[in-house]
Amino acid sequence: MSTIHFKQTTTSTPEQFIAGLTDFGPGRAKLFGNSTDDYLKVHSKGARDADVTEGSGGIWERLHYDWSNPNHVVLTTTESYRSQEQRSES
Repeated sequence: MSTIHFKQTTTSTPEQFIAGLTDFGPGRAKLFGNSTDDYLKVHSKGARDADVTEGSGGIWERLHYDWSNPNHVVLTTTESYRSQEQRSES
């Protein structure tokens, strides 16, 4: 399994960043263009983690979000799917 690390500098506070990242409500696509409301499903959400499926256009990913350390947020893919149509376009 691959591991991808991202590091980004922002003027947001950790609290603001976490609030945006973990807003799994309608309109999520305004912040995350590849996460449409039609694909969004929150399986569970706690105070420091969530299990969420999101995607768009025949591609979806189920992610475990862990923000127990607000300075080091971890997203782990637990399941994913890309439609046959999307595969033939690659």
